[in-house]
Amino acid sequence: MDWRAYINGFGSYLKLEKSLSSNSVEAYLHDVDKLFQFLTLQSLDIMPDKVDLTLLQKFIKWVNELGMTATSQARMISGIKAFYRYLLMENIVKSDPTQLLEAPKLARKLPDVLTVEDINGIIDAVDLSSGQGQRNKAMLETLYSCGLRVSELVNLRISNLFLNENFVKVIGKGDKERLVPIGSVAIKQITIYKNELRCHIKPLKSCEDILFLNRRGGKLTRVMVFTIIKQLAHKTGLKKHISPHTFRHSFATHLIDGGADLRAVQEMLGHESITTTEIYTHLDRQYLRDAIIQFHPRS
Repeated sequence: MDWRAYINGFGSYLKLEKSLSSNSVEAYLHDVDKLFQFLTLQSLDIMPDKVDLTLLQKFIKWVNELGMTATSQARMISGIKAFYRYLLMENIVKSDPTQLLEAPKLARKLPDVLTVEDINGIIDAVDLSSGQGQRNKAMLETLYSCGLRVSELVNLRISNLFLNENFVKVIGKGDKERLVPIGSVAIKQITIYKNELRCHIKPLKSCEDILFLNRRGGKLTRVMVFTIIKQLAHKTGLKKHISPHTFRHSFATHLIDGGADLRAVQEMLGHESITTTEIYTHLDRQYLRDAIIQFHPRS
């Protein structure tokens, strides 16, 4: 067997046995492809079982010199570690050379967060007279009401809407399902979109159950949602870096600031580890400022 066969086997394992999404599988395979590319450029005609820690450290030095960020390097190391765990499980290698491979230390950065006024401004900027205006408004209300990832939004199915019970069923990472509460404002906008716009669009085959459709009846792409939000942010004059994920960050932060239980927010976001959710427990900056002014003896 050659590297390509091992990589293809790894891809099948991730998709069929680990049930990862196509985007996640593609990212893992890209990481291993990068290692194979390095070995090829070094004229090293060796199989995975001959790769050792020293060679992997040279590989990390190489990607660092290419200008890859620490975050990207850490993700790539994670992908290669997963590849070697697969090879070890399949008895293709006898030992794992990635065990002592260290990822760069990453600083935990607070995510960009919008205020409630920012959110309202972006949603109010939607032109309801345009052909897709009502769809866009319903999408943004759903993003903010449920804290969805953009992939979860574009894959949201009509059959997974339980609007009378104020819940939607979401298919998250690794095809894991979760029930997320949805607010009355988002329910209202989804209902208007379904009854007044979507009912006039003929869905493409396999898209009959998809909630948010493009003009041709197909599923929206992640890039289209990014573009819609960026255009609306520009329209309102917001200078922050805005993306669909900003709505998710804002959803979580506003819940925590309002006193929501951290475990409940973890469930709604679909985080496996609560440490991922804990980043949203940062204090509201205005509250912190007011507390210092009120209580510090030098204020």
